[in-house]
Amino acid sequence: MRWLLPPVARLRALLGPDAAGVRQSLVALGLNSSTSLVAGAFLGAITDTLARYPGLLVLVPAAIGLRGNIFGAFGNRISTSIHAGSFRWSLRGEAVLGQNVMASMLLTMAMSLALAVVAKTVAVGMGLTDSIDLWSMSTVSIAGGVLGSVVVLAAALGLTGGAVRYGWDLDNVTAPLVSTLGDVLTLPALYLATLLLDIPVLTSTVGAVLIVTSILVLVAGWQSSTEGLRRIVRESVPVLLVAGCVSAGAGVVLEKSFARFDALPALLVLVPAHLSSSGALGGILSGRLSSKLFLGLVEPQTRPNREARRDISLVFLLAVPVFVFNGFGAHWVARALGEASPGLGQMVAASLIAGGLAVLFVVTVAYYGTVAAYRTGVDPDTYGIPVVSSSVDFVGAFTLIIAIALLGLA
Repeated sequence: MRWLLPPVARLRALLGPDAAGVRQSLVALGLNSSTSLVAGAFLGAITDTLARYPGLLVLVPAAIGLRGNIFGAFGNRISTSIHAGSFRWSLRGEAVLGQNVMASMLLTMAMSLALAVVAKTVAVGMGLTDSIDLWSMSTVSIAGGVLGSVVVLAAALGLTGGAVRYGWDLDNVTAPLVSTLGDVLTLPALYLATLLLDIPVLTSTVGAVLIVTSILVLVAGWQSSTEGLRRIVRESVPVLLVAGCVSAGAGVVLEKSFARFDALPALLVLVPAHLSSSGALGGILSGRLSSKLFLGLVEPQTRPNREARRDISLVFLLAVPVFVFNGFGAHWVARALGEASPGLGQMVAASLIAGGLAVLFVVTVAYYGTVAAYRTGVDPDTYGIPVVSSSVDFVGAFTLIIAIALLGLA
């Protein structure tokens, strides 16, 4: 067994003082994958609703991503303030926490309206002329967004309390846990919001209130006299809008490749877990790099320094068990639902191949996106996770299709 010692020694050297952080991340990523598989099962269960309201599927990846983008950035900003020693527990407007809470709900409403416009435009552009009208799309997007975000905000505040009291590192847990809740809550919230469409009068009234309120709160945040809130809103809106467009593109990719997933529904169950895990891994890396840039441990260089390479290696280390678990889980969830699967080995292989390709992309985007934000003077905590998660939605959909094609599964 002596031949095992060098790799084990190297692994211990790599983990070093981050062993506790790796354990935290693995627990969070495991929970993320588990609940994402539940989201995959739910996605299959609402296919009738998606068929009833054409164009709604284009909104799904963007709506799921929006929750992670807003509250992942929320966690990263709070984590940086904790590391820097400037955090205090207060929900008042002048406090960092209070500004982030107001910004998160304001951005949820405003960007949900923007995503509805994007989804409708993309749906028409891809030839879905019978897609639901913009008013209905906006009602579903905003109402579903608010329903899901209230719970995610409560969880983000709980994580913040745990970080302050127990010393948790939010950089290691926020991205995967927020992605977890975003996956689990967004689809049911959107489904509940579609119930409003069954009552035309209610749709018109509620839709009008939600649309007007979304516009008013965006204007209020954009012109706020509170510098921190105003900066978060002005920096977030452009990147969240671009992220929403890219994520909607992922919906188009899935829509056009639906026949592949329809033949083997287990692959459809894998989709939310694959996209969410890839985005969460990128979020972890982005959060760690952002904090270390502010602390001076990582230099904003074209070539990652030793500390940055160490964080990148940790992400690859975390990815292996996560994508193996996703393959196992998707297979057994599909079997439990009585759906067809290509087999356990093929599912794990597809997950690992697609995951490996996605993480290569994620690492590149997370590092250079965070460095670019830092160099240009914008907050990398605000930009890092949205850039990573939206791009991985789009690219992740492609990597899964590539893996399916390489293995000849459909």
